[in-house]
Amino acid sequence: MNDKLKNVLEWIYCIIIAVVIAILIKYFVGTPTIVKQSSMVPTFTQNDRLILNRLTRTMKKMPERGDIITFEAPSNNAEELTAEEAKNPIAKYENEPTNWWDSFVYHVLEIGKDSYIKRVIAIPEDHVELKDGEVYLNGEKLDEPYLSDDVITNSAGALKDFIVPENCVFAMGDNREYSKDCRAFGCIPLDKIESTVVLRFWPLNKFGTVE
Repeated sequence: MNDKLKNVLEWIYCIIIAVVIAILIKYFVGTPTIVKQSSMVPTFTQNDRLILNRLTRTMKKMPERGDIITFEAPSNNAEELTAEEAKNPIAKYENEPTNWWDSFVYHVLEIGKDSYIKRVIAIPEDHVELKDGEVYLNGEKLDEPYLSDDVITNSAGALKDFIVPENCVFAMGDNREYSKDCRAFGCIPLDKIESTVVLRFWPLNKFGTVE
């Protein structure tokens, strides 16, 4: 093998290793992202840049109330739960890839995958009531200082009074009127939660952790 070919192969090996490491870090540790919708106003606005912590997914750790998470968009994301479904309100995921390559492209490379960013309101076994434009958690009105003063929390369809199922969270956007969230499609299973938001790095005047 001549030196020129050997150098080319060494560069190819280095590039492949770098790409693999980058993919592993992105999937298992953390990654940047850009806010593309307005469902989290005023906390986030469109084009805010965030750092996501994916160790929570890697370690299968249940998020806490108030955490801002990202999760895979459910397959019923354009629907409202029926009265029967509201008895066990878990979001549906019926369009999963059927082979290992499609699964790798969808879940790891995240090509063709939609994700939502919302705030965790309730965790397993919490009793949630949506009434009078407010959220009641375990019998007490929930204090939500992150909301704008004029925000009203309306229920969607039949999901008004329920217990969060085991290994699931109930999450909503801070901009309730313009947020498609768990009120419409049900609670998110732990294995569909992708990350928690740990930092906003753009715009620079808002740099820092997020409450």
